[in-house]
Amino acid sequence: MSELALYRKYRPSKFSEVIGQESVVQVLSGALKLGNIAHAYLFAGSRGTGKTSVARILARELETQPEDLYEIDGASNRGIDEIRALREAVGTLPFRSPRKVYIIDEVHMLTKEAFNALLKILEEPPSHVVFILATTELERVPETIISRCQTFAFQKPSQPALQDLLQHIAKQEKFKLDKDAGELIALLGDGSFRDVTGLLQQAMSASSDHKITLAEAELVTGAPAAVLVRRLAQAILENNLSVALEQVQASNSRSYSAQTLIKLLLRQLRLALLVRLDDKNSQTIWLAGLSADEINSIKKLSEHENASRLPEILRELLAAHTETAKAAVSLLPLELALVKLAKPV
Repeated sequence: MSELALYRKYRPSKFSEVIGQESVVQVLSGALKLGNIAHAYLFAGSRGTGKTSVARILARELETQPEDLYEIDGASNRGIDEIRALREAVGTLPFRSPRKVYIIDEVHMLTKEAFNALLKILEEPPSHVVFILATTELERVPETIISRCQTFAFQKPSQPALQDLLQHIAKQEKFKLDKDAGELIALLGDGSFRDVTGLLQQAMSASSDHKITLAEAELVTGAPAAVLVRRLAQAILENNLSVALEQVQASNSRSYSAQTLIKLLLRQLRLALLVRLDDKNSQTIWLAGLSADEINSIKKLSEHENASRLPEILRELLAAHTETAKAAVSLLPLELALVKLAKPV
């Protein structure tokens, strides 16, 4: 089974199945009940957050049949000629539906001329047409277009929501997904339903016994082993620059990405900070579902004599993570941060 097949298999088909977009679903459902249908909607949010899925559900709720639903890729249909053809097409009545629905994905990719042509349609839309525009880059959509749409912001789903989804899919597929493995996949999926289901699909394909352990998830995702991340966190708190750089080199020698290493390090140290600040609730909130080894490691970090430096360390690593994406040498931001943080005092 391909990644796309798994993603499609568990794509929500009704509002009650949508995860992580409660406010969007609530407003759209309420408007439908009241009959307050806008002629144009704009869904904005990062990739894989469910914009297209919600657009299709909205079309279905509007009783639009498949032959009256049109999905257009703005990236490959971005010119004025395509939008002019669209302007002519919207004038025709639907085949068997109350309304025709046009979903334009990646609408920010349209040219300036195409946007101007689209604006003319949105200014005087036929009563039988509803537009749903979707974008991952709202800042590139002209204000004139935004002002003529009802805009909805799609948020990245929370880690617990993604973990619950992964456990649900694994159970349906008759796989056992260890909690640590599910947490790692949810973390590396970076808030994208498409990405987390894709990573889970890879892990399922690699498993020979329908069980997915943390080690298997690390192997499939290309994430550094947990023990390496723990050693690096410990070295930072102990001001042991030599050991810290050794762990970075070990990670690099196995071709693990610098951003993934920093992300896992941030997670480890963040949990240590939260446990330090709220140890009373550590087992029920911050460390729930983690393995015994992981809990012991995080608690050890939270109780370290230099744990008061955790906020400073997290700030430096956050900056390094941001800089890594555009760095000429991907490891350099992390190495510079370590020189600052782990230099012996």
